[in-house]
Formats: sequence, C-alpha cells, structure tokens
Amino acid sequence: MLKGKVLVAQGGGPTAVINQSMAGVVLEARKYEAISHVYGALNGVSGIVNENFLDLGQETQENLERVAETPCSALGSTRDKPDAAYCTEIFKALRAHDIQTFFYIGGNDSSDTLRILTEKARAVDYPLRCIHIPKTIDNDLTVNDHTPGYPSAAKFVANAFAGVTLDNRALQGVYVGVIMGRHAGFLTAAAALGRKYPDDGPHLIYLPERNFSTDGFIADVKRVFHQLGRCVIAVSEGIHEADGTHIATKLAEKHETDAHGNVQLSGTGALADLLTDTLKKNTEIKRVRGDTFGYLQRSFMGCVSDVDQREARQAGTHGVRFANELGRDGSVTLHRVADYEIQFRLSPLADVAGKTQVMDDRFIADSGTDITPEFINYLKPLVGSDMRVPYRLQAPAVTKVLDKG
Repeated sequence: MLKGKVLVAQGGGPTAVINQSMAGVVLEARKYEAISHVYGALNGVSGIVNENFLDLGQETQENLERVAETPCSALGSTRDKPDAAYCTEIFKALRAHDIQTFFYIGGNDSSDTLRILTEKARAVDYPLRCIHIPKTIDNDLTVNDHTPGYPSAAKFVANAFAGVTLDNRALQGVYVGVIMGRHAGFLTAAAALGRKYPDDGPHLIYLPERNFSTDGFIADVKRVFHQLGRCVIAVSEGIHEADGTHIATKLAEKHETDAHGNVQLSGTGALADLLTDTLKKNTEIKRVRGDTFGYLQRSFMGCVSDVDQREARQAGTHGVRFANELGRDGSVTLHRVADYEIQFRLSPLADVAGKTQVMDDRFIADSGTDITPEFINYLKPLVGSDMRVPYRLQAPAVTKVLDKG
C-alpha cells in the first residue's frame, strides 16, 4: 500500500491535458493518510537528479484545478533518457528524500525510462514503485485504444483543416499542411474529421504507414487539381521513401537528434518547403502554399476535448489507485468497450515501454492517400460533441444578361 513520500513528474512533449493527469495524481494521493508528502519534480527525471522538487501537498486544490485546465506541462518536461549512470544519480536523490513511489506522465520513451528505473531498483534492492501515466498527441502507445492528449490535438487538426478547406475554396490553389507523427499517422488522419461536403479537403492524406513516392505525389496532386481546380493536402512529418529515408531529412546535411536518438522532424518547415517547391517545379499550378503545424497542435488553449480532459484526469487518479491496490509497477492503459466507454487497467511496463503503435490497415483507404469511415467512427467520440460544422450558400445563381459574344 502507498505510504511515505510520492513523486510525480512530466516527460516528453506537452499536451493540452497533461496537467489533468498531474492533478489527478496529486489530488488522489493526498487522500491517503499514510502518504506524508506529494512532490513534483521540475523538468522530469532531470529534476530528480538535481533535486528540483515542489511540495504539491501544499498547493491549494483551487489552484490545482485551474492548472489542470491549463495546457502544457506545469512541472516542465525533459527529453533525457537515463542510462545506468543517470539512474544511479536518480536513486541517490530518491533515497535522500525517501521517495518510494514515482508517477511519470509521458509517452513511450518515458515509459521506457520507468522500465530502466525498475530494473535498476531491483538490482540494488531499492523499494521503488513506478507507475506510468500515458500521454502523447501521436497516439502511438501500444495496448491503449487511444492516449490522453491525442483527442485534443486531433480536434485542433480537424478544425484547422476545416478552416483551410474554406480558405482554399475561396482562393483556389494547392495547400500542404505538415502535421506531427514520426511513425504513426493518427494525428494527420484527424484532418479528415472536418469534412462535410464531398469535395471538402483534405483531398490527399499521406501517412508514415505507407511509403511515399515523389512522382506519385505529383501525379496525385495534378489529378485532384484537374478535377476540382484546387487541392488540400495533409502530410505527416514522418513520411518516408521505400528504403525508410525520411523525406524531411533530404534537405538537411546534418540531422539533429534528441537524447533518444530520434531524428528531429518537428520545429522546421523543411518538409513543407520541399513539397511545395516540388509542386512548383513539376506542375503549372501557380498558387502553392505550405504550413508546418509544429508545436501549435500540442498545447492550443482554444480547442481542448472535454472527453480528453476527463480521461486524462482519470488516468492520473487510477494510477494512484492501482499503485495502492495492486502493489506492482505498470502502465495505466485505456481500453474501449461497448459503443464508447473506457476502462482503465494496469498493464506491464514491458508491454508499452519503447514500443510504437501505428494505424491499423482498416483505418487506411486502399488508395493509400485517404482514411476509411471506420477511422472517423473511431475518432468521433474522442473529440467531443462541440465540433463546429461549416456551411455553404445555397441561393440560386442569377441569370446573366450581358452579351459578351
């Protein structure tokens, strides 16, 4: 059972609802009389090493609730991946503060960090309980039906492309929007949720689950532009050629990597520039524009899913309850039942840690450049019921009277 001091931290990229999970952990942990202190580590595991802690037991519930509704990581985050030497420093700090339960809110890299920590703890016989609380806008954690953070980011992407479609119809041309997603196309696929009319964009969707061909891309755009006089395109940052080469890296002589060895794909407009330049050089289309959503989709305040808010809070709350009742390490996972109901379970860390879930083939159209109705049915319950719907004028045209022959 939980007792003594517990610690919570946030790792990896922020989301619009990650503070709900943090608040869920803190408020639930404070209910247990045997828990003496609830600490928060600033900037993830680096905050543990540097002993940068906040005493969240002294934070007012009123302010915690306000922070919970605020996007981004209130405790700060990190991309550090602990090796054996790093873990040794973590244990020094944990021992010094007598912390025996660690809740880490993060994605697959963060869950892998917990796996390393639990192995290190066993090796030195340190009584450490590690619970992973899931979050990622990429929606790529295995075992989970979906991951907190994804629904809000998906809602942002869907609304953004609905607006882009309206703009593109008013001033026709080609638009390319690049969206986060290294290996999984869930977030890019969400661009299709804002469609209302048969000719609405995105007209083409390129996912990392399918190989990308530059020649095929040019041909696809020409075909759609010939049919409609315009074309809206959603592209994942992780698109790659058949040999695995990321299209985004083709322009860069040096590839920046993070502590986990991942090539940096976000935070640059290189892919959008490459694709729009390719179209300008290989077609006669005059108006070609591109955007990179980058960090916009992670912590956007005006487009948060109420379902996402609720489930992110529940993930944190259940993490504490599982730690107390089940007495084992693990990752909180979300499982869909019935039409739409979520059950929370504690899955082994090894089932989630360092693994990546990609879109199932049933979600991707045979063309490879669109999604299926089954994916829309999967996504709709996640973004909530307040998606705005665009409308068009239906008034009849007035008969022309001038003879211009």
